[in-house]
Amino acid sequence: MLQIPETIRIVEVGPRDGLQSLPQWVDTDVKVRMIDRLSALGLPTIEVSSFAHPKVVPNLRDAEEVFARIHRAPGIVYRGLVPNARGAQRAAAAKVDEMLGLMTLSDAYTQKNQNMSIEQAIDENLLAFRTADSNSIPFVMALGMAFWCAYEGSIPEERVRAVVARLYEDGVRRFYLAGSLGMEDPAHVNRLFGRLIGDYPAASFGFHVHNLSGMATANIIAALDAGVDWLESAICGIGGGIAMPKELGAVGNFPTEDLIAMLSVMGVKTGIDLERVVEASSDVAHMLDIAPQSHAARGATRKNVMKTGRKV
Repeated sequence: MLQIPETIRIVEVGPRDGLQSLPQWVDTDVKVRMIDRLSALGLPTIEVSSFAHPKVVPNLRDAEEVFARIHRAPGIVYRGLVPNARGAQRAAAAKVDEMLGLMTLSDAYTQKNQNMSIEQAIDENLLAFRTADSNSIPFVMALGMAFWCAYEGSIPEERVRAVVARLYEDGVRRFYLAGSLGMEDPAHVNRLFGRLIGDYPAASFGFHVHNLSGMATANIIAALDAGVDWLESAICGIGGGIAMPKELGAVGNFPTEDLIAMLSVMGVKTGIDLERVVEASSDVAHMLDIAPQSHAARGATRKNVMKTGRKV
């Protein structure tokens, strides 16, 4: 029998992981309105922006201004991505509530896109972690391509476990695993999370969800069954960050409105109202001049389908 939790925490990554990947610049005013709109939903954590070098992530070069201008609702954690110690220093000055380190577990991808080894990436992220720790700011370590890579194929589980072990030894206690491309399978997801959660009961783990293969919902169930503490998604399914040919399908983050719809019918409490998140997705889509990449936004919720059925 599946072990499904009664409650789960949702992390909204659209303002950072979503907007950084859009082909067009989004004005600071729009970013602020988008984040304030998401705050109104009561999402427990919102990933606001990135403190990467502006030349590396030009779409988020206004990180400090965005953090300064958003309305910080009580009880919501406003997170910032910090790729290195300098980024962590900027984030601390911006008074972020939480810092997010990031590295990928593909040797080939890390070398090709960051011109460094996995060991060097660990060292960079530990510098950021120490900066966060010295400022008493919570830190989460994002491990991208934890399951599968377009260059290497399946990522060895022992590599993932070894990296987590190294980071844990240096004090990191919160991690998320991301497929990044969305090509992972539920058996792999369940097995790897189960092993990590068993190895490190004092740590907490989240799952950052993508859906290129169409297996995201199965992977979410697999992660929940393994005992993850939170799930990460993006309003309207925007972003993703990994460039792939369009004919393969959407690489973007799993839509928050679809995640809430799925969890609500399963009886898993998130503290977020489905109708309100669908309305928010429509508002955000209008702000960004995009079409939501979700089933829920197109009316595929149980309530809406029953309403439509009565008219037939």
